[in-house]
Amino acid sequence: MTRVVGPALPPALIERLGQQDLGRRLGIGLPFVTQDAEGRPHPMLVSYLELRAYDSRTLGLVIQARSSSARNLADRGVGTLSIIEPDLVMYIKIRALDGPLAVMGDPGVGLGFFLLEVEQVLEDVAGEWETGMRITGPIRYEPPPSLTESWAQATLAALAAPRARA
Repeated sequence: MTRVVGPALPPALIERLGQQDLGRRLGIGLPFVTQDAEGRPHPMLVSYLELRAYDSRTLGLVIQARSSSARNLADRGVGTLSIIEPDLVMYIKIRALDGPLAVMGDPGVGLGFFLLEVEQVLEDVAGEWETGMRITGPIRYEPPPSLTESWAQATLAALAAPRARA
């Protein structure tokens, strides 16, 4: 059963998405859905490395600037981030404020930074009839990236502080 948390990230979610414990979260995939030109959902996976919460209403996202998801986000400006893990199932509806902006130090991957605004946070909790049912593991990918790789360093630098066009 889904319940509305509100228009902002709660403190625990800011901490989770704030990259303070990034090493432990490397290798976990987070579904991110944008809207394509025909109005259909367009899914992709992002990681805790590519996403950062700055405060309760602001997120940064670094993805490939020429990807379909980046084009959808730039053109239609909306998306939904899902966190689906054993301890938490949340859906974060966002609106793009700016992007894609160039990523300094990009090693030729074509990275772009998006500044996102949180519009609504939903939590999925088990209903009474679902007693005993639970998510058993997050979406995982292997091998997790090394934070010393040039694209990872460029991503972390781009997410260090929120930014937008003047």
